[in-house]
Amino acid sequence: MQWFSIVAIYGLFWVLSAFLVMPFGLRTPHEEGKKIETGHADSAPVNFRPGKIILRATLLAAVLFAIYYANYIYGWITLEDLNFFGKPPVEDLGY
Repeated sequence: MQWFSIVAIYGLFWVLSAFLVMPFGLRTPHEEGKKIETGHADSAPVNFRPGKIILRATLLAAVLFAIYYANYIYGWITLEDLNFFGKPPVEDLGY
């Protein structure tokens, strides 16, 4: 696997991980018992910590990528394993 492919696939895992870990630990003003300022959304978090989200996303992406790369090296799951519909029919093209 080329290094650029590794970076690109890790980046995809990181973005997915960021969206997965983002809602954990966030609390709304209603949950905290705070007053909502004029012009703010009711669902806006009061304790948003981007550094914690970045750390969690980085760790989760590293674990997911390690599993992906191990599967790439050892071939635990291949395309043939994911073919749920059987082999496609062979068409006679009349050649």
